[in-house]
Amino acid sequence: MTTASMKPEQDNREVVDALKRAGLEVRADAGTRGMYASDASLYRVPPLAVVRPRHVDEVAATLAVARQTGLPLTSRGAGTSTAGNAVGPGIVLDFSRHLNRVLAVDPEARTAVVEPGVVHAVLQRAAIAHGVRFGPDPSTHARCTIGGMIGNNACGSRSLAYGRTSDNVAGLELLTAAGDRLTTGYTTGRAATGKPTWSGADAVIENVRNVMATHLATARTELDRFGRQVSGYAAQYLLPERFDLTRALVGSEGTLGVITQATVNLIVDTPVRMMVVLGFPDIVAAGEAAPAVVAHRPTSCEGLDSRLLDVLRARRGTAATPSLPMGRAWLFVEVAGEDQDEVFARAQALARSGIADDAAVVTDPATQARLWRVREDGAGLAGRSPADSPAWPGWEDAAVPPERLGAYLARFDELVASHTMTSVPYGHFADGCVHVRLDFPLNRPDGTTVLREFLTDAARLVGEFGGSLSGEHGDGRARSELLPYMYSADAISLFAGVKHAFDPTNLLNPGVLVDPDPVDANIRLSGTFPLSRLAMAYPHDDGDLGQAVHRCSGVGKCRADNSAAGGVMCPSYLASREEKDSTRGRARVLQEVVRGELPWSHPSVRDAMDLCLSCKGCASDCPTGIDMATYKSEVLHQTYRRRLRPRSHYTLGRLPFWARLAGRTPRLANAAVRLPVIGRLLLWLAGVDKRRSVPAFARRPFHRTFTPARHGSQTDLKPVVLFADSFSDAFSPEVAEATVRVLHAAGYEPRLASRPVCCGLTWITTGQLDTARKILRRTVGTLAADARARVPIIGIEPSCIAVLRSDIHELLPDHPDGAIVAGAVTTLAEFLTSTPGWSPPDLTGVEVIAQPHCHHHAVLGWRTDADLLAKTGATVRTLAGCCGLAGNFGVELGHYEVSVAVAEQNLLPALDAAPDAVVLADGFSCRTQVADLRDRPSVHLAQLLDR
Repeated sequence: MTTASMKPEQDNREVVDALKRAGLEVRADAGTRGMYASDASLYRVPPLAVVRPRHVDEVAATLAVARQTGLPLTSRGAGTSTAGNAVGPGIVLDFSRHLNRVLAVDPEARTAVVEPGVVHAVLQRAAIAHGVRFGPDPSTHARCTIGGMIGNNACGSRSLAYGRTSDNVAGLELLTAAGDRLTTGYTTGRAATGKPTWSGADAVIENVRNVMATHLATARTELDRFGRQVSGYAAQYLLPERFDLTRALVGSEGTLGVITQATVNLIVDTPVRMMVVLGFPDIVAAGEAAPAVVAHRPTSCEGLDSRLLDVLRARRGTAATPSLPMGRAWLFVEVAGEDQDEVFARAQALARSGIADDAAVVTDPATQARLWRVREDGAGLAGRSPADSPAWPGWEDAAVPPERLGAYLARFDELVASHTMTSVPYGHFADGCVHVRLDFPLNRPDGTTVLREFLTDAARLVGEFGGSLSGEHGDGRARSELLPYMYSADAISLFAGVKHAFDPTNLLNPGVLVDPDPVDANIRLSGTFPLSRLAMAYPHDDGDLGQAVHRCSGVGKCRADNSAAGGVMCPSYLASREEKDSTRGRARVLQEVVRGELPWSHPSVRDAMDLCLSCKGCASDCPTGIDMATYKSEVLHQTYRRRLRPRSHYTLGRLPFWARLAGRTPRLANAAVRLPVIGRLLLWLAGVDKRRSVPAFARRPFHRTFTPARHGSQTDLKPVVLFADSFSDAFSPEVAEATVRVLHAAGYEPRLASRPVCCGLTWITTGQLDTARKILRRTVGTLAADARARVPIIGIEPSCIAVLRSDIHELLPDHPDGAIVAGAVTTLAEFLTSTPGWSPPDLTGVEVIAQPHCHHHAVLGWRTDADLLAKTGATVRTLAGCCGLAGNFGVELGHYEVSVAVAEQNLLPALDAAPDAVVLADGFSCRTQVADLRDRPSVHLAQLLDR
């Protein structure tokens, strides 16, 4: 079954009814099927239904329905497969929603019992609490599931020390396609010393033995030739002298059984880690050097190309790029051990060994973490090719014997160039495993033909080097058809026999490994087309929303707890744990829109976008550069253009207009909102949740009280323009007043623009983009003369500054003064730190909790503010994550619970833990959330510096 069309929902009714009668949690709406149609691969195969089992009996019940209806069944964890292992045309079993627990940790036996949907990082936290950990650590460790790792036999960057997943599984419980329960393990619980055992599914075992009896020579000679040969089935473990079902089933990609529980081995981690970075003239030299590095007994040896660093600099600026030794390629080597001096000596010996042209030993854990993050984000960063085109998986993790890696890399670069493409190679070089994304021309009519031709040539090249099409991610839909280029016909026949022994009706994950679908079938990018009459310019995607939303490659970083790592993305997912509330889930739904499968106004599109806070966290935290806030504005614009809008769009979405009107009679406006009956009615009419308190309008708006003379006027003061945004003007004039005093003390004379200005933020977030464009054009026209005269424009509200620095390019791409104004606008921290002779006040002894505004984090960057605060001497705790209010989002009806749940992730616990600390929040939304949920004052940076 290779078709990837979206069947009408009524066609699924019989299947859905059967699943519901079995008491299962079923999702079969168009949005869910669109979200689960793709993983992190090139493929799009919409399922008929998604089941989220709550216990093992529900897995068995789902299998029973699959057998009755003849529908195939695909197991899925986090959906981060790059080979298309986690998509299927029938029923998809999502283990990540409910069957995601660590059931037991035994530190004495060094084992843990887990459900298949448990996230790797969750297992690690549970194990580390007992002084042990799970060995394999793939770069997706913050979101990948143990079940998915078992399915693909994942390895990770420290496989030199800890091996593959198959080396770390002590036993499995699974259901066969026929519904039989099969349990595997070892007599002592550990593969290294125990004898393999199993129970159940006796007929299956007998059939497997019969298959192996006819292919003994092939299994003994063609399989298990080097460490990263994971393509095909691990049938070497089914040989009579080894018969080890646990290891044979690891890496079978969900085609032989449905795993319901696993017992994994744990290790005691080495306490001392140091990093050695080795620089080389090119990636070939780095590959050639990797075997020599292994002689120094590292736990990890990862290769990176300068092409990856170039993408990082383009995405995040040079400040985000760690300092590296000289070269155009590097090996990141980790040396670990028990003794600090011994480990340091080994690191020094490696650095001085002459293996590399330049080297550096990194002992600081924070710097090590920054370097490893570059490697972890490799798949996302490589989503943009050196030619600045979209780059895709497809030839993601081929491996060759390590001693042949350098020669393979040279030939591979030649092969890529011969197909007129570019690539960014990186990977586990000590193991001979190379990750790469390629800019396949999938937007061309012959794009899939080019894909097939390249994959075929690449498979031949790997076969020539005695390598494996897959080194850790599995064959999936991307490489299964190509297995004959590395295996004989008898080996292919062996794989087919093993599959038939376990799954004679081809029920489990069909199209993968045996009887595979063509590598160029069901490509998700085929059929996309540029939408006309778009409101945003999408300058980084050639004006094509299709290209923009397909930036999401499915790596799933939005499903991780990014706030724990200092990020923002994706606050609503952290609150709900629903795929539709992740950046990836929303992108997948929008991919259905650009394909023409769903209209803008479809309920699934509305549901996916509803809980997006427009925080822009993904714009900086997603390694592929997704900007869901911009896409949401486009969706709202297209959905409600020339139509009746939600009432909050007319009130909260036009707040600056109403605020200026209320500013004429602020006491009357405040009194009306606080009247018991009238106030509740006004809130309901405005679309505001009644549990929200409404910030009071200032008695005197800032623009009506400000005159330069009031703050003193000296002829030697330099002029600056103060961008008095609507929030500071109407609600927080004290912030604007403090900003003026701080600027004046720094030697500057602030003045307001020649007429009132607004960035149009509230119109943008509610999708009223025609009006937003007019407002922004008027503002640019007002500020242009000062910007051209190089007069700095100082902003107060981070979200408004972000509009003038970022959204201005989306809404006014052709305005002659747009870029000039964007370049003149600056934050207070940026301006002050660049002012010669200025120094911050001494705040020694002051405890500060800093809640950066999301747009500040994502668009402007918080580093300058952090450095400034450090110079004050204050004790500062900078919070990660979103406050949860996010402009109009947390105020609107239907969003209160999610808004509070987001605040409970980081903000509220920090406030409760430090009741006497000064709360620093530049964003008006953040200050409002703090006041609303904890009745606590907070200050802007200007007020903190004005103390």
